[in-house]
Amino acid sequence: MSKKNINKFLNQGYYIFNIKDKNKLNFLKKIIQKETKKILKKKISIEKIHKHIKPKELNTFKLKIYSSINLNKNFLKGYYEICRNELNHLCGPELAMQRKINLSIQIPHDDSALLPMHSDVWSGCSPFEVVFWLPLVNCKKTNSMFIFEKNKSEKILKNVKKINLDNFKSNKIKKKFLNINYGQGLMFSHQLLHGNQTNKEKSSRWSMNCRFKSLLSPYGKKDIGETFIPLDILPATKLGFQFSENEK
Repeated sequence: MSKKNINKFLNQGYYIFNIKDKNKLNFLKKIIQKETKKILKKKISIEKIHKHIKPKELNTFKLKIYSSINLNKNFLKGYYEICRNELNHLCGPELAMQRKINLSIQIPHDDSALLPMHSDVWSGCSPFEVVFWLPLVNCKKTNSMFIFEKNKSEKILKNVKKINLDNFKSNKIKKKFLNINYGQGLMFSHQLLHGNQTNKEKSSRWSMNCRFKSLLSPYGKKDIGETFIPLDILPATKLGFQFSENEK
């Protein structure tokens, strides 16, 4: 991981990076494509999913794939390994991973699955977490996500009582949509304000996201074992956990 990306993360709260191991990325996409074919009974290009299902069918379709990938240990392992090097530099070698990977499918002109401007810490998530956001197709303009950089997010949050939230919902406030191609990933602090809007492009957006954190950093309202699973625990930490359990 470059010093430039570390500085970007510290200064703006996020950065985009090129994925080195394309084989692992292609492995994940092939599993998604296989599940899509299984459900639809035919092979399609996933960015054209809107031509094969109706908006009212989207949630049921997405939940089937979501359930399948999160039962696949190789899928979870592959997702983690793609961003492992980035996480080691951002959070350290001892990590905790969100139990389930989130899947987002945003088809053109459908507003049933919109995620308005928000910060994940509003719902009790720890500010010590980072999110790995992984697109399965090229994402740009409104079929991507928008994000407010660190300084802008902090300014808005300090003045949240003065903000007309209706302006956000009606798209009156200018937002920065990220252009991220398949083969790239996004690391961001979920303290940042972010979300999406109605997809006005011609292709569907497929993306995944998962939260990671340092194993021993504060958990907020979502504790280890419930929302997170431990990864790469060092021997001394294992003994420490065993001692804590015996003291209960």
